[in-house]
Amino acid sequence: MKKTAVVILNWNGRHFLEKFLPSVVANTNAEVIVADNGSTDGSLDFLATSYPTLRTIALDRNYGFASGYNKAMAQIEADYYVLLNDDVECTPGWVEPVIEMMERDPEIAIAQPKLMMYDQRDTFEYAGAAGGFIDSFGYPFCRGRLFNQLERDCGQYDDQREVFWATGAAMFVRADVWHRLGGLDDDFFAHMEEIDFCWRARNAGYKVMYCPQSTLYHVGGGTLPKSSPFKTELNFRNNLSMLYKNLPQKRLRRTMAMRMMLDIVAAFKFLAEGKAGEYRAVLKAHREYRAWKPMLQAKRAALPQREVSCIYRGHILTDYYLLRRQRFSDLKF
Repeated sequence: MKKTAVVILNWNGRHFLEKFLPSVVANTNAEVIVADNGSTDGSLDFLATSYPTLRTIALDRNYGFASGYNKAMAQIEADYYVLLNDDVECTPGWVEPVIEMMERDPEIAIAQPKLMMYDQRDTFEYAGAAGGFIDSFGYPFCRGRLFNQLERDCGQYDDQREVFWATGAAMFVRADVWHRLGGLDDDFFAHMEEIDFCWRARNAGYKVMYCPQSTLYHVGGGTLPKSSPFKTELNFRNNLSMLYKNLPQKRLRRTMAMRMMLDIVAAFKFLAEGKAGEYRAVLKAHREYRAWKPMLQAKRAALPQREVSCIYRGHILTDYYLLRRQRFSDLKF
């Protein structure tokens, strides 16, 4: 097997390293590296004491998910990178099926395994499930997860298939493609960066795949809680930025106009629910997006944009809330 580096980006996750690193080390036939994002919880001391032979990369501060991985990968030589969250339990032989699938098709640049819930092991996990998609307005969802509706795994997604995006919790990437595309977008800090990266790869002509022969168990929400104004801000700002960078020209203006209106509806929904912090986060996200426009225009000009597959041409909000289509198999692709 070609050289593979499994890279865990850690920030104040000592408790996760203590719990999950044993399963990574025991079940991984590849180099395991921990890149530490300026932790202050004794993570590096724990690694030095408990895993003295494990390679660590100590970054001087918290650079976020995107820049943290970019800085780490700049110091790692391998044929394949695997971005792995620190709150993931690995199973025996989880690396080989994905690499073998990618080796059979040089057009596959990115892939992910099946991602299941750690504490409800027959249920797909929110962050990646059986591979990711977006709808025509850029809303992300997964096979096995629409919004917060999680499906039980009954073998319904046990086929290798092309998807739109792979989860950053366990993302396999060809190293040469990673560097050719410039890695993750540093400005995103965290959230949506893996979807943006996959979209850029697809615009460059590569495939993104799902491999069910590999299964991992993910806790999820380990860095930021699910309900967090900062997380809301990042998701809304980065989603708008991703759309602006990657949409083909003929769909850009209409899609951005519709998303602006839908985001305002979402903001007032937060306010009506008594979530003033989330309301302010959406407004702040839009202010930041507008301030970023000159930078985003330069990024867009440097990138190819084209029509790509695996974008759901329907509207996931309408399908889910009005038509009650709450399973991936209910959608009309």
